[in-house]
Amino acid sequence: MIDFKQLAEQYRSELLDRVVPFWLNKSQDTEFGGYFTCLDRDGSVYDTDKFIWLQGREVWMFSKLYNTVEPRQEWLDAAVQGAEFLKKHGHDGNLNWYFALDREGHPLVEPYNIFSYTFATIAFGQLSIALATAAKASPSLVCGGFPAAELSTEYASIARRTFDIVLSKVDNPKGKWSKASPGARALKTFDLPMILCNVSLEIESLLDPAFLQKAIDDCLHEVLDVFYRPELGLIVEALGKDGNLVDCFDGRKLNPGHAIEAMWFVMDLGKRLNRPELIQKAVDICLQEVEYGWDKEFGGIFYFMDRLGHPRHELEWDQKLWWVHLETLISLIKGYQLTGDQRCLDWFQRVHDYTWTHFRDPDYPEWYGYLNRQGEVLLPLKGGKWKGCFHVPRGLLNVWKILEDLASRS
Repeated sequence: MIDFKQLAEQYRSELLDRVVPFWLNKSQDTEFGGYFTCLDRDGSVYDTDKFIWLQGREVWMFSKLYNTVEPRQEWLDAAVQGAEFLKKHGHDGNLNWYFALDREGHPLVEPYNIFSYTFATIAFGQLSIALATAAKASPSLVCGGFPAAELSTEYASIARRTFDIVLSKVDNPKGKWSKASPGARALKTFDLPMILCNVSLEIESLLDPAFLQKAIDDCLHEVLDVFYRPELGLIVEALGKDGNLVDCFDGRKLNPGHAIEAMWFVMDLGKRLNRPELIQKAVDICLQEVEYGWDKEFGGIFYFMDRLGHPRHELEWDQKLWWVHLETLISLIKGYQLTGDQRCLDWFQRVHDYTWTHFRDPDYPEWYGYLNRQGEVLLPLKGGKWKGCFHVPRGLLNVWKILEDLASRS
């Protein structure tokens, strides 16, 4: 029998006593602004380049903590300084968001990656809400040298305009930066409709209701009617433009973590739309994906798989990654919260045990990101080019709050 209250405290303490202080104290660049994300096991900086989607994720994380945990000024200040760095240096002047900058903010990699845009959207959207709340409580409040109310309005505008650009790029996310040969095999990928399910709710208060509803409907259609394949019982990562399965490396690729993460986004939309059948479908798909992706020999969830059982070309295909397991914990406990399905709770306990045993560093704050198939640490880093202040704190926050709700019920 799970003690929800005790488990909620475990997640709360890990988040607020270890993980958030790690990023607050170790990652902020007090000289040039923004955040260092390339942090070694103990939090020491080993590279100073700044990657836009990780900058946006950290702005969002501190803003989310301010909005949902408590209005700590240090969290708001940390978010604002990161947002100001992004506003000044992160784009080309027309909200085309670069992929990477050097420490001072000079662009290193062009705006080829659509996820720089999506995470800028949720960063400025969530922070605009935090600043509006702060300004309402204290009308004369100044953050980062600017009145909080003015910053809130400006950031909301940046979020809306960036989201418009994202939607305009849905059919050709990389645009002129695509490496594909003209006329070559055309594929559409699951990652963008997946993330738009989440983005649409993140900035809900900033959008026209009719516009929001259409965006949600389009995302749900793509995720559940196009990329979910009933004949497989799984979600595929890429399809032909006509929606058909394609027999090539990209067309055969499965990413259980992506699919499972998307299901808690769909559950949130199902709750928001009061559509229990949508929640149940997401729960069923989540359970299918966990069962399929679980390594029966060593435990943990595979990174990449092939729907026909062929070898993958990615050398990291059998690694166990932090974000996959954190997102799985969210989906499983949310599925149990919303439906009471005991299978969700059983799998949650199993994934919880694996995740806390293998990814948590008992000696230093924050968690490891990369394990080999056997569950041994491959890289001691706590942050890098792809891992930042996002999946671990977001996972801990979401699971804590759900467990707290379950504890109150029992």
